Formats: sequence, C-alpha cells, structure tokens
Amino acid sequence: MPFKVIKGTFHVRGYSPDGDSIRFRPDDLDLIVDLPGPSPQPHARNHVQLRLEAIDSLETHFTPGGGSALNQPLALAHAATDMLLDFVGITDVEWNDAHTLVTGARDETRGYILSRSVEKNRRPVAFLYAGDPPEPDGSDVMLGAERLRDSFNYAALVEGVAYPTYYCGLFSDLRDALTAAAEEARNGGRGVFAEDRTNEGFRASSLSSITRRHVILPKLFRRLSEYMVNFGTAEGFKRKLEQSREPVLDLQTSNFTHFDTFVAQDDNSDEIRLTRRPEELVFDEMPTRPSGHFSLLMAASEDTPLRGRSDFAR
Repeated sequence: MPFKVIKGTFHVRGYSPDGDSIRFRPDDLDLIVDLPGPSPQPHARNHVQLRLEAIDSLETHFTPGGGSALNQPLALAHAATDMLLDFVGITDVEWNDAHTLVTGARDETRGYILSRSVEKNRRPVAFLYAGDPPEPDGSDVMLGAERLRDSFNYAALVEGVAYPTYYCGLFSDLRDALTAAAEEARNGGRGVFAEDRTNEGFRASSLSSITRRHVILPKLFRRLSEYMVNFGTAEGFKRKLEQSREPVLDLQTSNFTHFDTFVAQDDNSDEIRLTRRPEELVFDEMPTRPSGHFSLLMAASEDTPLRGRSDFAR
C-alpha cells in the first residue's frame, strides 16, 4: 500500500511538542481526513497532532491514570524535542517555566509527511520530512529505505534520541532499515543508549528511580509508572501486566505472545528488565481497546483479564 504525500506547516506555539509528536497543518485537510482509520480531530486552525512512526522518545509529560504528569530523565527527553524542532526549522523557541508549553517560537515552517493511516487516538501515523517533496501534494508514493533516511524518524534513531518502537503494519524492509539505524546508535553509545537500562535491568525502588535516574524504553516506563502510581511499589508489576494480555510479535521466533512474556521480574522484587531489545518486538495497537486499557486494570482482580480482540489476526 502506498503512502500519501501531504504537504503543510509545523506548529508549536501554545502546544507541548516532544521528541515524537508535533502539530501539523496540512495544506489540504481532506488528505488527512481521507486516510484510512478513525477520523482525525483537527484543531480549530486545522492543526492535527502527528504520531511519528516507529520511534518513541523519552516522556516529558506523561500522565498516568490516577496520577499527575511524570517525565523520564529530562536532559535526554528535551534533547529529542530540540532535535525535532531543529529538524523542521523552528527557531527562537520560548517555554514556560516548567518547560512544558511553548509560549513563543518562529514556527509555521514548511514540510511534509508520508502517511497511510490514522491510529485509534486519531493521530495520523507519519514519516516526517522538512522542506518540499518532489511530488505534488496528495501523490501516492512507495517509501523505500533510501528515502526513509531523509526522514526525522530515521534521524532520531541513528542519533539515539528515540527508541525503536514498532507496530503491526510497518513494512519489514522499512523496519530493517530503522533497526540498522538504532543498532548504529547503540553501538556508538549515542543518546539514550549511553544510559539505557532496559535490557541490563534496573531497580524500580521508587517512582523517582524511573523518572529521574534510569533510562528505559518509554513503553515500559508508561506501564510501570502507572502501576507504581496506583500501588506505590513495583512489586507485582509483571503479574498485573500479564492480566493486560498486550499482544506482541517476537521477531526472534516469529511467534505472537504478550508483552509480559519479555518482562523479567521475580515475585516480591523491584528488579526489572526486558529480555528482548525493543527492535525485536512488534506491538499491536489494539484498536478495539480503550486507550487507557492498562489504567482499567488497576482496580481489577488478577483473575479478570482485560480483553480486546481475542486473537492476533491482522
């Protein structure tokens, strides 16, 4: 299936951009509206929130159910945001005192996205580019590895400011090229990979240990921080994650299983590690489940698994 070329401008004033998401105003809103998936929800000024394909940067303002906004180690989180804004040519950025809201900037810079779908949170899933495309607006194009390398998505991985995080639907040739970029960053100790504890393991002895100290895969951080906010400890996290039955494809074995399969944690322990590298997993977006599906589990008993789709068919 080809990608749609969608031209437009990037916007940050009055918003809270991070390293893997930014507001975009398409020149032709119908090109966004006509993408497969749920209807997007543009701002009154036709700004839509993008979700950048295949990357996940450290959280700058994640709000778990039942808690207040949390972040991961901010130096690396802000480095990802800064790289994205620089990539699209946004300058003179001014933040509020908490560094959570852009109060001023030279934005409305031009660029384009390549997209083929809108995800369940109504954000176009996109590869992001600066400048003008070689094709007319609305063209259908096939995306190969060579053009992929000009995207911010690829640049973020090769510089190590984001983790690779794949979902079903990403073509295998693109995934392979993105994995090679992430491996280059890991081998060079760049960005998050200079401090990454995802696979080596870490002690979640307190919430501050994962918000201020340990650098881990953001998806794991979101699940773990939500659990810790509700239970006050990391003990029992794997058992709760098992209830979630979050579908994932293991690229090592080509088998479908669940996220908890790759989380190593002994009972009554706060020591946690992921047994696969992030690029060895492909997650399912679970379109029939509510976005806060893990939050709903906090009050559920262990014998009441939260179910969405009953199988892994795509």
